[in-house]
Amino acid sequence: MFKDPKRNVVIALYLATFLAAIEGTIVSTAMPIITSELKGAHLYSWVNTIYLLAMVVATPLFGKLSDIYGRKRLIMLGTIIFLLGSALSGIAWSMYSLIFFRAIQGLGAASLMTLPMIIITDLYELEQRSKIQGWLSSIWGVAGILGPLVGGMLVDYVSWRSVFYLNVPFAFVALALLYKFLPGQAERKQTTIDYAGIFTFSSGILLLLFGLNQFAESEASMPIRILYLVVMVVGAGLLVLFRNVENRKQEAFMPMEIFRSRQFLFILISGLVVSIINVAIIFYIPLWMQHVNHASATMSGSIMIPLSILWPIGSIVAGNVTVKLGIKRMIVLGCIFLCAGSIGMASISMSTSYVLVMLYIACSGFSFGILLTALMILSTMVASQKIRGASMSAVQLFRTLGQAVGLVIFGLFLYSDTENTQYSLHLHESLHTIFMMIGVLSILLSIYMVWIAWTEKGEYSSVFDGKAAIAAKQK
Repeated sequence: MFKDPKRNVVIALYLATFLAAIEGTIVSTAMPIITSELKGAHLYSWVNTIYLLAMVVATPLFGKLSDIYGRKRLIMLGTIIFLLGSALSGIAWSMYSLIFFRAIQGLGAASLMTLPMIIITDLYELEQRSKIQGWLSSIWGVAGILGPLVGGMLVDYVSWRSVFYLNVPFAFVALALLYKFLPGQAERKQTTIDYAGIFTFSSGILLLLFGLNQFAESEASMPIRILYLVVMVVGAGLLVLFRNVENRKQEAFMPMEIFRSRQFLFILISGLVVSIINVAIIFYIPLWMQHVNHASATMSGSIMIPLSILWPIGSIVAGNVTVKLGIKRMIVLGCIFLCAGSIGMASISMSTSYVLVMLYIACSGFSFGILLTALMILSTMVASQKIRGASMSAVQLFRTLGQAVGLVIFGLFLYSDTENTQYSLHLHESLHTIFMMIGVLSILLSIYMVWIAWTEKGEYSSVFDGKAAIAAKQK
């Protein structure tokens, strides 16, 4: 261990983030075997959907409670919940039990994905924490590379249950480091819990996402599909009620001032849309490779390697130079690569070379690393200390929402009749439509991000300009 307690805390936070980041890819690799053994192919998507829904609901809750009861208590609680969910998932005896245990795991994962960046913001000054947060973001790329490899080896040589058991010893290590080295925080005197806000938000977001997911996947009769629409409307209504409730609360679960800040609204919208684009590329490029180009599963997986390599590189670059060069220059750089990758993918056809596709994916990965890290750094600079946990958990919430909403929206355009003799042709047409949507969305997002970043004239203009630009102006 290091002599500096902070460095030991950072190791624990990196480890905790890695556990949450690798969980999606490592479990996806094991899913065909799991559904075969537990006899529940019709529940395939729910193993990951329930995990995502639990994270969405719990993310702002952990952030807000950490503002009241302290970061140490909440991240240790989240790690214990994640550890428990992992161990229980490993002993699942049916698909229904696995789905229930995955919900527990998702609740804990919300803490591991949200609190590390908040704790780093508490512990370090701007320049140092920007570099650390760059490395923190890069963990997602590393997890993307290792997840399928480790998951495949565990399934082939051990058991699918070991995919979940693997988390347990690492979670214990993270717990021990956090307990010993992370300083505790005094509780705030105001400890009122906003139960009305928690209920309306949780139930509203659950109903809305559940209805969206079922409507997109369902092949049921029209009355059943109408029922799912009603569920969505009720969920949306509860979220409107949530906004009204929060506007009248002194100690709101999710303070509405977050959404009144021009800078924070920029962070939330940008993070949401980048995540929509990100999830589409990760899910649909391998599908295009395997079912349109008839490539092997190995080739379909390996074509995504450039994204997993360039994402952490982009994160590290952004973490090291954003404070000096300014947010707006990093935004421009990230948007250039985002548009290059997305527009390139909108042009791919059956005759496009794999090398060119990998180049487009590499551009996208580099852009995700730069943009998401720059937005994370910006969020730490504009969030007030009093509501830092709630503010930064909102950033993670919108990124997770982007993934969930993106899959549902693009799923509506995806051709899925595998029995049709022209399946490959129809699938190619539907995927081309999705890639075109990604290209248009990338252009619109880039225009929005560059416009906001370069027209910032308020108290945070120096944040967008960067130290180098300010020094040049003063000469």
